[in-house]
Amino acid sequence: MSSNDLATSLSMDFGEPAEERIRRLITEHPVIIFSRYSCCMCHVMRKLLSTVGVNPTVIELDDDEIDALPPPPSPPPPEDDEDRGTLPDKAAGHAAPSVFIGGSCVGGFESLVALHLSGHLVPKLVEIGALI
Repeated sequence: MSSNDLATSLSMDFGEPAEERIRRLITEHPVIIFSRYSCCMCHVMRKLLSTVGVNPTVIELDDDEIDALPPPPSPPPPEDDEDRGTLPDKAAGHAAPSVFIGGSCVGGFESLVALHLSGHLVPKLVEIGALI
C-alpha cells in the first residue's frame, strides 16, 4: 500500500456522518483501534499488537464521535445470582479505546489482553491475514 493509498483510506470526508466513516474505516483496516486523544491504554494496546507483529491503524475520535462506535460485545451473564444486574458501566455504552479485528469489535484493553492470554489473539490475526 503506497502512502497515497493510506492517505485516501484515512481521509475524512466531514460531510460523511461519523457512523458511516467509522464503519468504512473498520472494513478498510484489518486491525484498527479507536481512541480518545492521548489515551494511555491505546498506547498499551498498540504496543501489545506490535509485539506480536501487527501495526494497527489508530484513529483518535472526539467525544461526540465516540458515541458513533459500534457497541462492544456483550459480556457473558454473571453466574452468581448476587452479581446479576451489576454489569460494568462500559458494557452498557460505547467505550474507547476499542479495537476491531477483521471487522469485529474485540472490545477494549481488558478484552484484548484476555484474547492474548487465552492464546486466541495470534490465530485470529493470522485468520484475517494481518499476520503470516
